[in-house]
Amino acid sequence: MKVSGNWLDHPGTQALCAALEAAGHRALFVGGCVRNALLGVPVSDVDLATDAIPENVSNIAENANFKVVPTGIDHGTVTVIAHGLPHEVTTFRRDVETDGRRAVVAFSTQIEEDAARRDFTMNALYADARGQVFDPLNGLPDLQARHVRFVGDPETRIREDYLRILRFFRFHAAYGDPGHGLDAEGLAACAALSAGLETISRERIGAELRKLLGAADPAPAVAAMAVSGVLAQVLPGADPRALAPLIHLEGDAAPRWLRRLAVLGGADVETALRLSRSEARDLTALRDAIAATDSPAALAWHHGPTLATDAVLARAASFGTPPPQGWQAEVDRGAAATFPITAADLMPDLQGEALGQRLKAMEARWLASGLTATRDDLLNS
Repeated sequence: MKVSGNWLDHPGTQALCAALEAAGHRALFVGGCVRNALLGVPVSDVDLATDAIPENVSNIAENANFKVVPTGIDHGTVTVIAHGLPHEVTTFRRDVETDGRRAVVAFSTQIEEDAARRDFTMNALYADARGQVFDPLNGLPDLQARHVRFVGDPETRIREDYLRILRFFRFHAAYGDPGHGLDAEGLAACAALSAGLETISRERIGAELRKLLGAADPAPAVAAMAVSGVLAQVLPGADPRALAPLIHLEGDAAPRWLRRLAVLGGADVETALRLSRSEARDLTALRDAIAATDSPAALAWHHGPTLATDAVLARAASFGTPPPQGWQAEVDRGAAATFPITAADLMPDLQGEALGQRLKAMEARWLASGLTATRDDLLNS
C-alpha cells in the first residue's frame, strides 16, 4: 500500500529524505501525515522518524543548506525547514521511564521499538519517500475500520501519559466510525484510570478539549466520557445531554468549540480549562445570552452575529425547542442595525446621570419594538 499527496512530493520533503538516506539512514514519515493521507484527510504537519541521532540529523540537514531548529532536542526531535516547509524529525525511541506526564527515552534503531511506544495503532503507521507504507503493529486494519485502539495494553499506554485518556475520545470523534462505539477495552481502561488526569496540567487538558469539541460530531465521544466518569474528572458538573441536539441544529454551520462548551455547562470552566481572557469573556457572554430572552436581532445588536448565532442554537438545544422562524435573517438585521438616538439628541436638556438613564430607557423601548422604532418615534414617546 502507498500514500501520496502534495506534502509527500514537496521538493523540500524529498530533498530532506534523500539527504538522510544518502547518509545511510532511514527517513520514514509517521503519524498524522500517513494516517490522514490514507484516510483522504488533509495533511497539515509532516513528521519524520529516523534511526539517525539528533546531532547527525542536524549535521546532515545543515550540510544540505536547510535550517535546523532544536525544538525538542531532549526527546530526540529537531525541526528541519527545507524549501520553506517545516519537518519535525525525531530519532526512533523507546521508553525507559514514564510517570504519567512525561517520559525518559532512549534512542533506538528499530522501527518496531519506536512504534511500540506510540498511543494508537492508527498512529503507528510509517511511509518512506516513495510512499510505501510500513505497518509494524498491524494498524492498517484498525485505520480502515476507523477503530481507535491503543497500542498493546491500554492501561500501560495510559499510565505512560494520562493525557492519552482524552486523546482516546478526541481521536474517536475525529477518526472513529460513527456507527460503532468506542473500543471497549480502551474505554474500560480510561474509566479505571481517569483519576490520573489530576496529574495533567489544565493547559494540556484545555487544549485537548478544544480539539475534541471542534470535531465534526463530538457528541458520542463526549457521551462516552460522561458514562466513564472522565467528563466529571476534567469538567465537574458538565452535562452532555444538549450536545447532540446542538450538533443536529448546527447543520452545515462551522464547528465552534466554545458554543459546544457552553451547552455542556460545568463549574468554574474558566479555571478547569485555563481559558484565555477573551475565551472566558465570550463564554460568559454566551451563557448569559442563552439564559436571556433577547430576540435573535437584539442578540446580534448586542454581541455581533457570531455570538448571536451561537446563542440561538445553544438556547434551542438547551431548552429542547426549535430556533425561531427566520432567525438567521433576524441575526443579520440586528447586526446591521444602528440605535437611532445619540446623546446629542437629548442635550443640553439632559446631562450626566439623567442623560444616561434616558438613553437606557430609549434603548429598551427600541429593543422592545424589534429594533424598528425610528428616531422620531423614540423622541416623541
